[in-house]
Amino acid sequence: MATIVEQTFADQLGASGAEVLTDETSLDFYAHDIYSRGADLAAVVRPADKHQLAAAIRIATDAGHAVVPRGGGMSYTGGLTSDQPGAVLFDLAKMNRVLEVNDTDMYVRVEPGCTWAALYERLSHHKLRTPMWGTLSGLKATVGGGMSQNAIFWGTGRHGTAALSCLSLEIALADGTLMKLGKDFARPYGPDLTGLFLADTGALGIKAEITLNLVPEAAANAFASFGFDTHEEVLGAMSAIERAGIATECFGFDPHLNAIRMKRDSLAGDAKQLVGMMKKQGSVLKALKEGAKVALAGRDFLKDANFSLHVMTEGRNQASADADCAHARSLALSHGGEEVENTIPKIVRANPFVPLNSMLGPDGERWAPIHGLFSHSQAPRFYAAISQFFADNAAEMDAQGIHFGTLVAAVGGAGVVIEPCLYWPDARNPVIEDTVEDAHLSRLPKLDDNPEGRAVTQRLKQQMIDLMFEHEAAHLQIGRAYRYQDSLDPAAKALLSAIKRQVDPRGLMNPGSLGL
Repeated sequence: MATIVEQTFADQLGASGAEVLTDETSLDFYAHDIYSRGADLAAVVRPADKHQLAAAIRIATDAGHAVVPRGGGMSYTGGLTSDQPGAVLFDLAKMNRVLEVNDTDMYVRVEPGCTWAALYERLSHHKLRTPMWGTLSGLKATVGGGMSQNAIFWGTGRHGTAALSCLSLEIALADGTLMKLGKDFARPYGPDLTGLFLADTGALGIKAEITLNLVPEAAANAFASFGFDTHEEVLGAMSAIERAGIATECFGFDPHLNAIRMKRDSLAGDAKQLVGMMKKQGSVLKALKEGAKVALAGRDFLKDANFSLHVMTEGRNQASADADCAHARSLALSHGGEEVENTIPKIVRANPFVPLNSMLGPDGERWAPIHGLFSHSQAPRFYAAISQFFADNAAEMDAQGIHFGTLVAAVGGAGVVIEPCLYWPDARNPVIEDTVEDAHLSRLPKLDDNPEGRAVTQRLKQQMIDLMFEHEAAHLQIGRAYRYQDSLDPAAKALLSAIKRQVDPRGLMNPGSLGL
């Protein structure tokens, strides 16, 4: 039962008009992200608009409580799990409206809790979209989270990260002030003040409204997939395709992740997803032909490939999409690739926002991705280093039942993301139980709590982060995991600290995030 003091504080937060949660179950749930649990929370606030958000922030910080923003809860780098007990977490799920679609000035204004899937669906009625138009977790991941974490995936091969699609922001500061940054139709206007609050993992303020650039939805798409024998070949092909600016998405899997995908997915699952793919085709006959190709390809088209690469191109007509795809094909083949069935890019493009069942391994294992963003020249060297790292730790990983798979993806104008994922046997946490579909969970074994395996996984994760730092990686979802402060020039670090003191003089806005 809450004490009188706790209940009084909850009542004060409730005076903002926002919903306030203080029950034990809710506080435990919201203390988790996908990967870990943070310190105990004092309360969870669920504002319905920016005015409730600002008022509740002011009440919380006036009482000396740290405040932490939460979008879709899909973080795994500590962005929303506080190190300090007694924080107030702000769940922005109710602030989910698309506020304005301006197809003349080509921008859309949204609240931070709007999911990428909902935004894409709304804009599809206008035949428009944002340049970076969603994450793989876009059924739950939000636009606000994407701006804070600088998300990638859909459209990233050509248009870069999520932050590059943002025009302007309205920010709720630690004292409850609402501050507008930038113009709705142009960025930057003078020094890029909007950019200061992007990719900040909520360390400088909470996003209250977000304005994004719009582009026309593509009229046509083309797809290609390739198999490669070595990481040098696949990374070389990916880098060449990114530099050519011809693919909207270009991503691949190592042999381990290929095997995990083949084990997790099934031909029945592919057939189910074909419904979405067929809807994307221009005619019933074309849809049936494409569906037959995928069904005939089965699950064996990558069985002889060590590495896979999947390319998606688009254009204002089919000829332009096909021309870009042909160019990508020539680059892939020149780097040692062998063309295989393009099942994977067709299906994922037709169904971009799927249920988030892949946050568990095919045998119910927990999942811990660790990523780095590398220059084209550095990526092969890091891949060789991380391969040696796994070889050096193979005996201990085998003893603990830990295995891995690696995703690679091109980022327009910024090189290549390399994301090794660790899988280890362990009990699910509440966020996973809430996110993965019940039908999928029912088919997986329910694993026991495994503190020893979890500790080994955390140690391996930190060692991989240190290895990425040694190879001069940048990171997207920085949170509390990556060594951002260590990477800063001393003068830049001093400038960032001064900005933090200006907007958050008491250090109550998501303390610890970005290392601040």
